[in-house]
Order: sequence, then C-alpha cells, then structure tokens
Amino acid sequence: MSRGVDEWSPGSWRRRPALQQPEYADPRALAEALKELRGDPPLVFSGEIERLKERIAQAGMGKGFILQGGYCAERFADCRAEVIANQLRVLLQMSVILTHGARQPVIRIGRIAGQYAKPRSSPVEEVKGKELPSYRGDSVNAISAEEGARRPDPRRLVQAYERAALTLNYIRAMIDGGFADLHDPYKWNLRAIERSREWPEYRETVEQILDAIHFMESFGGVQPERLGRVEFYISHEGLLLPYEEALTRRDPELRRYYNVGAHMLWIGNRTRGLDGAHVEYFRGIGNPIGVKVDAGCGGEELVALVRRLNPGNEAGRVCVITRLGRGRATDVLPGLVRAVQRAGLLVTWCCDPMHGNTRVVGGRKTRAFGDILAEVRETFLTHVRLGSRLAGVHFELTGEDVTECTGGAVGVTRADLSRNYQSYCDPRLNSAQSLEMAFLLTKLLREHTARGQKGRVGEGVSG
Repeated sequence: MSRGVDEWSPGSWRRRPALQQPEYADPRALAEALKELRGDPPLVFSGEIERLKERIAQAGMGKGFILQGGYCAERFADCRAEVIANQLRVLLQMSVILTHGARQPVIRIGRIAGQYAKPRSSPVEEVKGKELPSYRGDSVNAISAEEGARRPDPRRLVQAYERAALTLNYIRAMIDGGFADLHDPYKWNLRAIERSREWPEYRETVEQILDAIHFMESFGGVQPERLGRVEFYISHEGLLLPYEEALTRRDPELRRYYNVGAHMLWIGNRTRGLDGAHVEYFRGIGNPIGVKVDAGCGGEELVALVRRLNPGNEAGRVCVITRLGRGRATDVLPGLVRAVQRAGLLVTWCCDPMHGNTRVVGGRKTRAFGDILAEVRETFLTHVRLGSRLAGVHFELTGEDVTECTGGAVGVTRADLSRNYQSYCDPRLNSAQSLEMAFLLTKLLREHTARGQKGRVGEGVSG
C-alpha cells in the first residue's frame, strides 16, 4: 500500500519545503554525522517529557506558571562549569521569586543544552567590511570572520550533541547535589539592584521567601534536603531538521515518537509555515511544543496551525508564544485569543517580550528593559480582559554581567553596550536585569491576585 500524503514519519518533513537549513558541501560527511547521532543515547526520557506536558497543561489552567529562559545562541565555549552554574542560578532564583508572587508552582524550562542553532534573516552578512556567509550558530559554523570558518560543517552537529550532554549532565548533578538550595541570601547576589527605587520592596520579598523556607523546616513537614530538589527541563528551537530527526525515537510502551534531545522544542516565527517542513516534523512528535507568532499572524492562520500540530486537542501539547513588541499586544493579541477561544482549542499562552523589541544602536542589536517589561504587562492585562490566561514568559537571558540590554536598576546605557557585549546574535538580559524582571513580574501577579480576591469578596456580599 502506498504511503498517504498525511502519513507521518520522522523523515516525512523531507517532502516539504525546509527553510533555514544549511547547505553542506559534503553529503557523505553529513550522512556519517547523522548516523552517529542516531546511535547515541537519549539526552532525556519520554517519562520526563510527558511530565512536563502535564505541568504545561496545569499552567494553562491557572495551576502553574512557566519560566522559560536562557541563551539566545548557546556557544560551545559556554560549556564550562562556572557559566552553566550562573545560568542555572539565575533561573532558579527567578523561579523562587515568581513562586512567591504567583502563589503557585513555577515550571522551569531552560533555553540550554541544545540551543546551538539560530535562524537568520539573510544568508550573508557584512563583517569587518567583507561579505561572509551568516553565522548560524555553533552547531552549523563558527563566528570567526573567515570564509572557511563560516562554511557549514556537519561534524558540528555531533559536537552540539556532545556539548548538550555535558551541560545537561552537570545541571542534573548540581540539582541532585543541592545546588537549588537558596537558603543563604548571599547566594542571591542582589548587590547590583540595590540602586533601584524598588529595592526596599525587593529586599522584603527575599526576606519573606527565606522566612517561609525556615518556617517549613521548623514546622517539620519538609526536610532541608528536599528544598534543594527541583524539576528542571531543557528546550531549544527545533531548527536543524536532520539533527532533530536523528534524535527522534519511538517509545515502545507509549507507542509514540519523541525527540529525545530536549524535553520541549519550539518552532520559530520564520519557520511556522503551515505547509512547511518544520510543522510537518513537529506534528508527529510527542513532546510539548511551542510556536512563536508575531504581529503578522492572523487568527485564522493560528487556528489552522494549532489544529495541524495538535489534531487531538491534547492539553499541554502546544504553547503559543507571542512576540508582538511593545504597544502591539493590545491591538493584535485579542484577535488571536478570540479565534482560539471560538475554535475551542486547548493552548497554553506564553509571552516572548524580547524579539519584538529589538533595535540596532551603533551597529549592535539591543533591547530596552522598559520595553520588555511593558510588553509583558500589556500581554498579561490583555489576557485578563479577554478571560484568557498568560501562563508563562520566555526570556533570552544570562547569568553573566553582560551589557547587551539597556536600562534596569543597573542603568546600562547605550554607551555601555560595548563594555561587555558577548552575545553572538541577539541581546540578553544580564543577571541583575533578570532578577529585577522577576521581582516586577511578582508585583504584577500580586496586584492582579489582590484585585481578583477583592472582586470575589464584593460579589459574595452583594449576592
């Protein structure tokens, strides 16, 4: 019997137009690299993937909040103990702050251990006065301004897997070893945001968190070692389809294919075409998946896309991650939300406030802290007004003291951008800006909770 057009397999994406794929000069070398990857052990397990899907479904119902953050383009050079520890630390601290503010569990998803590829708007770029093939991430080519270094190398796919395995192994070891224990306030490293006008409130929040931890210990119901154990998941953009296909395995018990290179993957805004190869690949894997949408995506298009990716309307399966830009959520988001509501589709809504707020200053990409915060606020309040729910946020951030985004309590200015700009692609929030963002999100969540409780009390009295 011939294969139907809609029959899926890990390689059925090859029948569709595949955007943002590097052109390798040596097909045989690519085949050898992919064969090696197909024989490598999984980085994650199907049980973990299913557990994350349950957590995402709960967040979509208001029983949790998603914090997804990490590298713009992960670098092989960042596979070092100190860098990984700093990245994990800032994500854990943000999650604790948000848990305190949201009064509900926070699902921690890192853009780490696999975020080695990036889509580019142009196949070429100008570097030091000469035109070169664009840098597409360490899993494709090198950042060096040389023609040979920019040539796609299939061995880098194997290196990406190896770096991801090393990074994930260290993350798991740190968490199992108690790295997530945040009892000691000096581990928080809040000195950089003490200049903020909101500092007294931030300090009070940390003290309340530590008091709560100490209370639970003294109460006797929670052992100290359990406070250092958390769930942590990894994710990356599923951009390089040959690599993703090579890491796709069928679970014989669950009778379903999973991408075992990450717990969650997402489709970028540039590759979300309904008839494209990325949507074709993603529709067949069992992982929870994200799809980035900008202001150019209409309601009908989004509904068709979600139906294609999640024909069974499975809760926790699809996160719609809006990236609209400051000032556009109020106008654009209602059409998307109402279309999904009318169609009766189960999606979990998240906000990526980074990509819609990118600008170029002095030849460098940057983002303003105030713009990022404003988009989160506008998105949150728009969901509330529509009877929907913003269930998570998606940041590009780092645990390092970089100067890539302007503003925040640390007062990074345009003139500071050249001081410690390390990103190979897009600008990230530094550690201080990330923590400040978590405090401000906490304030937003608290304000809404207080208004909601006041409204419920009023309704009860009048009734």
